[in-house]
Amino acid sequence: MSPSKTAAGKPDRTLVAILSAIALLVVVALAVVFTRGAPEALDESRPEGVVQRYSTAVINGDTATANSFLTESAKSVCRGYYDSGPRPVRVVLISTTERDDSALVRVSLVSSGGGGPFGPAEYEMEDRFSLVKSGGTWRIEQAPYPLVSCTGLSKP
Repeated sequence: MSPSKTAAGKPDRTLVAILSAIALLVVVALAVVFTRGAPEALDESRPEGVVQRYSTAVINGDTATANSFLTESAKSVCRGYYDSGPRPVRVVLISTTERDDSALVRVSLVSSGGGGPFGPAEYEMEDRFSLVKSGGTWRIEQAPYPLVSCTGLSKP
């Protein structure tokens, strides 16, 4: 007689219940992984919403959209231009300090490097965006160097 069958030749109910629970957990885990969408869009009238949209545009190579979030002075001078190395693949909000007409948004920038014996390496650094309020709208005055949008702008 097989250890997984009862005397009447029926499968052990405990084993069937355990296997069913495992299958259910696998299905739920896959559903969670595949239904996770893009991060929630933050309010564009807030400094962190402006930083989110700007960062997304820079990472996606959409210079025109990225430049629409910059102040005129940031558009005219490309300080700290970063032209080598990979762009960050993730930007994580750490904190926001907001005043009447200025704000600092601290972020963590995660970049992925070349592969190694254990897979690609990730590099993380903290930096900040400086924003000013102009005409009631938040604009980026200075961005972290890996996210500076300089294509088509004059460089020092």
